[in-house]
Parts: sequence; structure tokens; C-alpha cells
Amino acid sequence: MADYAHEIVICMGSACFARGNVATARTVQEYVKSKGMEDSVEVTGTLCQRMCREGPNIKVDGECVCGVDSTTLPAILDERFGGKVSANKA
Repeated sequence: MADYAHEIVICMGSACFARGNVATARTVQEYVKSKGMEDSVEVTGTLCQRMCREGPNIKVDGECVCGVDSTTLPAILDERFGGKVSANKA
């Protein structure tokens, strides 16, 4: 099992799913691949995190990012990662 430097968790609870986190998941996967971050960023899904009113939600390195959509997400990820991603944890 790889030891990732970063983690993105996408809420797939019914509210976030209905509000577009299917597209968000695709956008995250495309972003990670386009930046060559597959070995540094683990992308997973989760069930409802009980923050439905703020959704759709993702967590980046444990911090909730609320109200995301596939059009704003690349800029949010660029801001979070500073345009680059650190190497795997030792």
C-alpha cells in the first residue's frame, strides 16, 4: 500500500452526489492525472459526512472544502497545492 503525501476525499452521500460530486470526482481524477500526482495524492470516496447543507463537499488533507463544483475545483486544488505537490511521505 502506497504512502501518499496528500489525500482528497469526495463525499458521495445522496445530497452531495445529487448536487454534482459525480462530476467533481471526474474532475479530481483528471486534475491529479494531468499534474502527474498519481503517486502523491490518494483520491477516495466516502459516505455522507453530515454537512449536506454546505455541499457538495470534498476534504483535502482533512480540511473540508464546501460548495465545490467541477468548474471551480481546479483553481481550488491549485491554491491548496500551491501549483505543485510534495513527494511521497517517507
